[in-house]
Amino acid sequence: MTYTCARPLVALITLLVVGTPAAAEPSDPWVRSWGLNSAGQLGNGSTLDQWTPSAVKGLALADVRELGGGGGNNVNSFAVVLLNDGTVRSWGGNSNGQLGDGTTTGRPFPATIAGLSRVSEVAAGVHFAFAVRAGRVLGWGDNAFGQLGNGSTEAATRPVAVQSLNKVKDIAAGCYHTVALREDGTVWTWGRNTDGQLGIGSATDQNTPKKVPGLTDVVAVTTGCYHSLALTAEGTVKAWGRGTSGQLGNGATDSSPTPVDVQHLDGVAHVFSGGHHNLAVLDDGTVRAWGWNTAGQLGDGTAVDRTTPVPVPALDDVTAVAGGWKHTIAVLADGSVRSWGDNSSGQLGDGTTTSSLTPVTALPPGSGTTRVAASTVWQTSYAY
Repeated sequence: MTYTCARPLVALITLLVVGTPAAAEPSDPWVRSWGLNSAGQLGNGSTLDQWTPSAVKGLALADVRELGGGGGNNVNSFAVVLLNDGTVRSWGGNSNGQLGDGTTTGRPFPATIAGLSRVSEVAAGVHFAFAVRAGRVLGWGDNAFGQLGNGSTEAATRPVAVQSLNKVKDIAAGCYHTVALREDGTVWTWGRNTDGQLGIGSATDQNTPKKVPGLTDVVAVTTGCYHSLALTAEGTVKAWGRGTSGQLGNGATDSSPTPVDVQHLDGVAHVFSGGHHNLAVLDDGTVRAWGWNTAGQLGDGTAVDRTTPVPVPALDDVTAVAGGWKHTIAVLADGSVRSWGDNSSGQLGDGTTTSSLTPVTALPPGSGTTRVAASTVWQTSYAY
């Protein structure tokens, strides 16, 4: 990212208007965003980067059920949000139709996606997105590797139906592949498969859903760029796909086209992925991290990749986590938001562009935040 000489002035204006994290109002009513904004993915009506959290236009915390951050570069980053009334809004880059509005024109503020109602889940990939409605999956945007699951590789600027899949309760989107969890605890995948990220024992792309063999009693799924994770009912984690940075958590750096056990990890309540790293929130509210760590995105005070989970020190009562390209965000039970890793675009939200190997504060206790999100593999953060 190249910064102009005007950036310090922008930062000063941001601090004056938005305020420092320590001065943020308690129970702020708005969804917040910060970091890179070159495609308008912050949703605040501008394309200026924000080094501290700012409000997304017209999105109140009380109205939002789920938010997904997408994108993998300066022009295609975007976001989708599911409201409590079952409708979906989108904003940001739209070069591949990922806003779902029938165009390829981006916008820096949220607008409703026509024709989507009664939606229960949303997810965002690099430049494609999904909505689950009555257990069926609808996708839109880029489809070069079959990641929309509709039997073709043609992009779609409006939602199209994923083939032959119903009773879906959770969905996750990677860089170019998709993972869905059905109500019966089985996992289905489609899209790009160069690293075995579909978990079906091969490296062949799929443009319709395929069941991952041997996975049962799964309660949640998440995806990195080229790897996937599943959380079981027993609180253990399975991983498959690219493992070159240790992101499979099995003590090795080999990739695997079938699920393997993440080592030294049980009692897991939630699991989350960044681009090439993962984080697990345990039942006691502590966090374990593993995988790529070049910018300190694991939060363990080092920049050393980890092939098995390690504790994130001095971080307790965590309720949710999100991972971006090289940064991580966490929300605590008191409503505070902590972040760590790369900060070249202000994505840590602490008012600087100084990276940190350990957590810093983006929002203070009482912020009203219960969940966080990040662009799939880029430099934007969200709190809601």
